[in-house]
Amino acid sequence: MYITIADFIKEWNREAMLTQKVLDRLTDDSLHQQVYLEGRTLGRIAWHFTTNIPEYLGHFGLKIDRVENTGKVPDSAKEVAETFKKVSSYAAQVIEQQWTNESLQEVQKTFGREETNAQILMGLIKHIVHHRGQVTVLMRQAGIKPFGVYGPPKEDWIHFGVDIPPL
Repeated sequence: MYITIADFIKEWNREAMLTQKVLDRLTDDSLHQQVYLEGRTLGRIAWHFTTNIPEYLGHFGLKIDRVENTGKVPDSAKEVAETFKKVSSYAAQVIEQQWTNESLQEVQKTFGREETNAQILMGLIKHIVHHRGQVTVLMRQAGIKPFGVYGPPKEDWIHFGVDIPPL
């Protein structure tokens, strides 16, 4: 759990960097990849967690500008990645400016339960990590080797002396 804003910012920046590396590998065509016909596209998922950052923080009392045109997924993978980069950096600034270490212990109602602001911030990171995992699966289906977020993708195992196991 986060005791200080600096604790949160350190983890936020690390997770944002990992997410950025995933998003930077997207292609315009990959934004249309779906698991099933009625499912969200890869682009919709990435755009959702990007544009949700200021919406989420605003819901919990932080004054933060929202992303415009959240309902329309950009056609450009570069735009999605660049928007995430701007939004994640901006969110860190807003949190540092508007909340204090003491703010992290304040309790708010969230989704039917009470949580501290520290828990709320952890929930935001978990939300992004959850959807980042979905994006990496859809990247595979779109023929893109994903960035190894917490470990190397199978193609890179050989660089670590690990054989790819048989299917």
